[in-house]
Amino acid sequence: MQQSITRLTSLLLLFTLAGCSNKAIYQNLQLNKKQQCQQLPVSQYDECMRSIPLTYEEYERERQEVLKKSKKTKDE
Repeated sequence: MQQSITRLTSLLLLFTLAGCSNKAIYQNLQLNKKQQCQQLPVSQYDECMRSIPLTYEEYERERQEVLKKSKKTKDE
């Protein structure tokens, strides 16, 4: 019985993790970075916040451009 519960819990966890989208993961990483910035002294806060990368949409747009350029170069 205990083994069945453990197996079921593991499967549920696996499906939950698999359900996380790239966007959600990216946004959570940004949120963690912002929270780290909030722990810093005021003198370091602004610099820390500026170091946070692009929004997911900006990141994805740039990523797609790089992939297109890479594909064009590869095809030539």
